[in-house]
Amino acid sequence: MNARQKAILKLIRSEKICNQEELQSALKNLGFPVAQTTISRDIRALGLIKKADENQQYCYQEAEINLNQQELFISNILKIDYAGNMLVIKCNTGTAQAVCTRIDSMNLLNIVGTLAGDDTIFVLVRTQEQARKLAEELIKNFKTGDKKSC
Repeated sequence: MNARQKAILKLIRSEKICNQEELQSALKNLGFPVAQTTISRDIRALGLIKKADENQQYCYQEAEINLNQQELFISNILKIDYAGNMLVIKCNTGTAQAVCTRIDSMNLLNIVGTLAGDDTIFVLVRTQEQARKLAEELIKNFKTGDKKSC
């Protein structure tokens, strides 16, 4: 973990940071002028999620560390589907980045790249057949049960 990532954790622990622009501004004030793409990578690397506060405002927080990989998927994936050579994984609000980080860490073959928002993950693979197989593998391995579609 680098100094910038440590600063991010300190910031989200001490104040409400609800979007990447706020985080970028706060980091700049601390002497870390960074691009939005760097912030996105740091959020993913740190496994940050967005969680609602008492006012239902979604702000960055650390993911709960007591969840193992299986529990992370079972408790947060709502639906897995594919179209063409892309998978779409719907998650509970604020958990997609943490789930996506776990998918990335699995080093699955044929994944060209992933992109996570607050509640949706896009997974790009090379062919439609690979998308179908990966969707089936994720559904099977993480037992998303009747929450799946494919």
